[in-house]
Amino acid sequence: MIPYQTKTAKLVGSSTGEIFKKSRRLFNEIEKRTKRRPYIRSPYFKKQKVFFDYFWFHLNQKSKREKIIRLRYLGCAIDLISNSRNKPSIKINPNKKSEMLYRFGGLTKDKELFFVQIKEDIKKKKLYFMSVFSTDD
Repeated sequence: MIPYQTKTAKLVGSSTGEIFKKSRRLFNEIEKRTKRRPYIRSPYFKKQKVFFDYFWFHLNQKSKREKIIRLRYLGCAIDLISNSRNKPSIKINPNKKSEMLYRFGGLTKDKELFFVQIKEDIKKKKLYFMSVFSTDD
């Protein structure tokens, strides 16, 4: 897996509220583009839509510290999904055989490694942005 070099830096802020506001602003820009469910088109998946249905639900299951760490990489994750053609690591979900998990590697503008996980429902042919996380935090 070759990491994709993003053009955006990770979100910076001194407080949790500041990081949360910046990440929601990024998400609201995507949300405004459609009247229905928010999505990003991905060149790796032949311009298929990648939906955000599970991202916020998955994020709310994490601790406050972990939420902030992951939200810092949201802008980089959006850039990676919308521009990357690099091959991810692919595996079948061990808990549910009808799902494939794609893990894309990326580098922020400051050369920090992070990963984006996308889930594909094989039966419905839908893609969902699940999570973004770094290795060093």
